[in-house]
Amino acid sequence: MRIAPAPSLPEIRLYTAHPASGLWRLVGRGEGDNPLPPYWAYHWAGGTVLARYILDRPKTVAGLRILDLGAGSGVVGIAAAKSGAKAVLAADIDRNAVAAITVNAVANAVSITTICEDITPGAPPAVDLILVGDLFYGQELAERVAAFLERCVAAGIEVLVGDPGRAHLPLSKLRLLAEYPVADFGTGNEATMEPSAVYSFGSPKA
Repeated sequence: MRIAPAPSLPEIRLYTAHPASGLWRLVGRGEGDNPLPPYWAYHWAGGTVLARYILDRPKTVAGLRILDLGAGSGVVGIAAAKSGAKAVLAADIDRNAVAAITVNAVANAVSITTICEDITPGAPPAVDLILVGDLFYGQELAERVAAFLERCVAAGIEVLVGDPGRAHLPLSKLRLLAEYPVADFGTGNEATMEPSAVYSFGSPKA
């Protein structure tokens, strides 16, 4: 793995895959012991656009307890920590992702608490804001995440979603906040940059 500034996020340095990484030897284990690809080692548009939004608008997270759901590399949580969040919890089901979040947090001199489990079946967590970068690429996952987020919004938790327009993005539940051109999964190439968006999910109780 090589550490370098993330595309569109020069404020953040991440350990990232390259052709000689040998990541095929580090495939994690998720629910039911099914092998998981090392998604955490690549740049996803949804996480990138959400991190960019937070860094540009630090008041969005300043002083708040944050959950980075499906955190991957931890880029969104790192952006929140750098922007003055009171506490950041990063959740992912892949133990290798959790390890990556830990070393990436250290590389960026921020503190992030990690949890390696699927928290979506459970009750809303004790946080003020949930950040969701690029979790709507599969139907079953999208439905599970949306149901969890609906429970969280009903409990008064604000939710922000970053996404480039994946097939299962629940647009009827979203309000557009901002758009940025960013690179998508694994490219890191400005020539392939496409618009991605940040949304508010639902309307938390007053």
